[in-house]
Amino acid sequence: MAKAIMIQGTMSNAGKSLVTAGLCRVFKQDGYKVAPFKSQNMALNSYITDEGLEMGRAQVMQAEAAGIKPSVLMNPILLKPTNDKGSQVIVNGEVLDNMNAWDYYEFKSKLLPHVQKAFDTLAAENDIIVIEGAGSPAEINLNKEDFVNMGMAKIAGAPVLLVGDIDRGGVFAQLYGTVMLLPEEDRNRIKGLVVNKFRGDKAILDPGLDMIEERVNIPVVGVLPYTYVDVDDEDGLSERMTRKNTIGKVDIVVPRLPRISNFTDFNIFESFEGVSLRYVHDPKSLGNPDMIILPGTKNTMGDLKWLRESGMEAAIMHAVDKGAVVFGVCGGYQMLGETISDPHGVEEGGEMRGLGLLPMDTVFEAAKTRTRVEGKFGKVEGVLSSLTGVDIEGYEIHMGISTVKNNKTLTNITGKVDEASNAGGTAGGEYFTKNEGAFAGNAYGTYVHGVFDKEGVAVAILSDLAKRKGVELQELESFDYKAYKEEQYDKLADMVRNNMDMKKVYEILGM
Repeated sequence: MAKAIMIQGTMSNAGKSLVTAGLCRVFKQDGYKVAPFKSQNMALNSYITDEGLEMGRAQVMQAEAAGIKPSVLMNPILLKPTNDKGSQVIVNGEVLDNMNAWDYYEFKSKLLPHVQKAFDTLAAENDIIVIEGAGSPAEINLNKEDFVNMGMAKIAGAPVLLVGDIDRGGVFAQLYGTVMLLPEEDRNRIKGLVVNKFRGDKAILDPGLDMIEERVNIPVVGVLPYTYVDVDDEDGLSERMTRKNTIGKVDIVVPRLPRISNFTDFNIFESFEGVSLRYVHDPKSLGNPDMIILPGTKNTMGDLKWLRESGMEAAIMHAVDKGAVVFGVCGGYQMLGETISDPHGVEEGGEMRGLGLLPMDTVFEAAKTRTRVEGKFGKVEGVLSSLTGVDIEGYEIHMGISTVKNNKTLTNITGKVDEASNAGGTAGGEYFTKNEGAFAGNAYGTYVHGVFDKEGVAVAILSDLAKRKGVELQELESFDYKAYKEEQYDKLADMVRNNMDMKKVYEILGM
């Protein structure tokens, strides 16, 4: 069985996901077979595996850092919030049910065997498992039957590294308070403290490190500097959402929908010099973009209402009238159509008017489409005509079927239907080929998440936008996104090696 180490945090967004990924990369570089694990993840940013199963995107990123294929074993339970009090519960990659918070709290103990089995399977196949916790282990109201933080550490027999976020202030209070709120058995599981997101002269911090070690009798094993590493983020707490970006030669804007999902679809655009990718939450910030991307959402109808009530819809339509390209992905694609119908009450029930930029109607079905796909763009017209014939790959994950009225579909794709999926109207386990997506004027849409990541897609789009605007972007054709991501993981590993006591970490692991 593998050795295990667990990364817990003093709060959400303390940096657990990134530290976990960094350690996965370090262990991989050191020659070990390593895998990430998170028993329960709450996020709208999900991914479809080769088997057609759904898991959290953070564990996909960590699997990439470890150099292995993502598996739902790495994230057996995924909670996708549907509103402030409830979530869709996904177990072993498949939808179990929608539950409110109290019902799930009462039910979750029944899921422990799934967590145990997933972990044991991974542990039998690897040398090291790096486990990520969720939120804080000191949420004392949630410790009953916990299998996410200290409960998971107990299941795995894993020592714990506790990560605190110094950037938001009060890191010593975070670390001390978390440790002191835990019962002695759990307190003894913490074998190292990590101060994350540090800026400045460490010599000034050192006296505080000495004092915290003395007060909790746990060594500080790392002070990680505030470092920007371009890897996929877990959820809407991402700093990408609030970063103030300078407007580039080519400006791309993403409306920050209240229930935005899979925003990592657009990360690739941040990798090009001269290109700005901005997330905006109010109409005044939209500006005069070259392209607006409507992202995926866990609630298409609810977020379409928000677009209208906030004034964002009017701002988008004004920008389109002035010549901006608009591209919708998944829920954003559904919004671009003429109507959205929900006869089964999947979201809000009833029927809504869409933005009307694509001649298309969407009807929500009770079953979820869940499949990986590959294929090509068809004959594409308008500003983005360079997409014609370009290869794509990605995945579909949505409720609803969209019917295009003008026969101008965007892509031709092939995928495999999951047993519980309605993709392509085909029986489970069979392969399908279909035309999907749509375009009209300078509006484009597709159900395919990851559509921009395949080599050549983002380059074609940026080339067309730059050409239309009369500007030049450097080194577009030579950009290799996969190689770029590998460089980012190595950069992350270097940061961890240089700022954590890896000898001590291996000692804590018992290796």
